[in-house]
Amino acid sequence: MHVGFVLNPIAGMGGRVGLKGTDEKVAEARARGAEPRAPDRAERALAELQERLPDMAVSTWGAPMGEREVRAAGYEPTVRGAPEGEETGPADTRAAVDAFVDAGVDLVLFVGGDGTAADIAEAVEGSETPMLGVPAGVKVYSSVFAVSPEDAAQVVRTFERTERREVMDIDEDEYREGEVHPELRAVPLVPVAEELQSSKQLGGGNVEALAAGVADDIRASEKTFVLGPGSTVGAIKEELGFDGSPLGVDVWRDGEVLALDATESEILDALGPAGENVVVVSPIGGQGFVFGRGNPQLSPAVIRRCDLEIVASRSKLDTVGELRVDTDDPDLDAELSGWTKVRIGRVERRMMRIA
Repeated sequence: MHVGFVLNPIAGMGGRVGLKGTDEKVAEARARGAEPRAPDRAERALAELQERLPDMAVSTWGAPMGEREVRAAGYEPTVRGAPEGEETGPADTRAAVDAFVDAGVDLVLFVGGDGTAADIAEAVEGSETPMLGVPAGVKVYSSVFAVSPEDAAQVVRTFERTERREVMDIDEDEYREGEVHPELRAVPLVPVAEELQSSKQLGGGNVEALAAGVADDIRASEKTFVLGPGSTVGAIKEELGFDGSPLGVDVWRDGEVLALDATESEILDALGPAGENVVVVSPIGGQGFVFGRGNPQLSPAVIRRCDLEIVASRSKLDTVGELRVDTDDPDLDAELSGWTKVRIGRVERRMMRIA
């Protein structure tokens, strides 16, 4: 097995600081105190690969686009080149993948988000080289990604055939304004495996009764409620009588909006004492992610201080076999896994398993 490994070092940086993406926003993300997310995700995938495939041949690109993480995992890679400037960009990603394809790698393994996936799909077009993503972006709509870094390593180790899957991307400026218009960018070859996520589906069915029931309970409570993004939770915000951020996280307590489109730090500042906070989220249709896709502001630090309320329409749950979490904290992911109740109506609930 010969893998070409490339890392987008800025992928996902804008998430926890409320930017909903990092395209053209790197400086602002850093000014808000954003920390790189992708290197840690890379290290998790590579550590698992080193344990399972210690003799795997690795081609990579110079730091900060992979070399450092590959060597830290214990591999001695062939470094095919390096980024041209201090700030990396799509041209660097495409150059790396061009070099990998020329070197005859069996697979391009990358760490990034949908924009990175589109760049790599462009570079592998016309070849028979498959690609596989370790998810590190904010949105991650595309179906070329494994569910988690560890799952990506499992796919690399076990896949035997490939199929064509969708790379989707959206305009991040529109996304920040609450508009979501996914665009099909490419259909590259990807390993066939159960550990891959599906494309995100939009829309979730009728949620009027659900929203009314949850809003009534929130009004009757003295707890602090952290209300996640999406149309289902958005209907709850409307029932509460305020214009919430459709793709952001809002904080509510005792009839008052404490934070609108909040960053991770703003959420933490608004929370009440332990046991007095509830995070309300809805899984992504088709994918089933509760945490880890589109809501990185809900960080492990936030989640650990909150009780969890999952809400969804019946039709949305019908599109997913099980729920998923990918919080950047494997221990927390394990704690959240298992059977849980999902509220599907004014009072009705359905048991669902978090994988």
